[in-house]
Amino acid sequence: MAQIDLAALAARLPSTPLTRFAPSPTGRLHLGHVANAIYVWGIARALGGRVLLRIEDHDRERSRVQYEHGIIEDLGWLGLMPDVVEERQSARTTEYEAALARLTERGLVYACRCSRREIEEAAGTSPELLYPGTCRDLALAPTAGLGLRVRLAPGVETFDDARLGPQAQDPGAQCGDLLVRDRAGHWTYQFAVTVDDTSEHVDLVIRGEDLLPSTGRQIRLARLLGRRTPPVFLHHPLLLAPTGLKLSKANRDAGIDVLRADGWPPAAVLGLAASGAGLIPKPQPLSPRGLAALFERGRSEP
Repeated sequence: MAQIDLAALAARLPSTPLTRFAPSPTGRLHLGHVANAIYVWGIARALGGRVLLRIEDHDRERSRVQYEHGIIEDLGWLGLMPDVVEERQSARTTEYEAALARLTERGLVYACRCSRREIEEAAGTSPELLYPGTCRDLALAPTAGLGLRVRLAPGVETFDDARLGPQAQDPGAQCGDLLVRDRAGHWTYQFAVTVDDTSEHVDLVIRGEDLLPSTGRQIRLARLLGRRTPPVFLHHPLLLAPTGLKLSKANRDAGIDVLRADGWPPAAVLGLAASGAGLIPKPQPLSPRGLAALFERGRSEP
């Protein structure tokens, strides 16, 4: 059973660490987001740290302003107030262009014309979408309608997850050369979040286990961008729907707006999410001030 040793975690971080809560405005918050927020705010407060709110709207086709407003409203209703509010990603084009230019100067960026369908067909039974390097040596001009990729040399990235322990990942073998801007001109999640965490000096990344495979490639990309010491990563269990699948905005799973409309008070929603995450044995009202106690030193989580 994986555990969080807060004393050991604190020893790896500055005295006032910075972590972040980073929702995408493609729908309203659901209980899975609240479970992640409990880990983020609870651990940050237990460590004397700060929480940065980042609106990750790199997906310009699905992001909506009304969802962004809804997210901020739901967080305020829950009593989860960030210490720092970062610019939304759509306002950070200059930062991303500068990061891309640094990689380009090193000869690490090339244009790619491959569609997702073509890559899926080439990947076959690969566990995740593995780019085979089709355009790597074609020297295509980086014109509109082409994606941009960063060359990832073979090699293993090792890191010590604060909950799951030592990890080893080979990004090139997992995903191939990393897409940083897609064919529609949108910055990708992997690129934007790495640039953001680096420029904002995020020390601690707390997120769900579904994003564990992304960690090695983000550490590699951050190093290529000049970050010598990566953040400490902590991947927590996911809150699952009754079907056993990850909660989904598309399926409107346990939306906070729905619970609010049904008369649930904030403390009851926090308790329901904490119970679903295995942090308490059964649902009971929790206040934002009580979240740190869930992670007190000497206690562990499932």
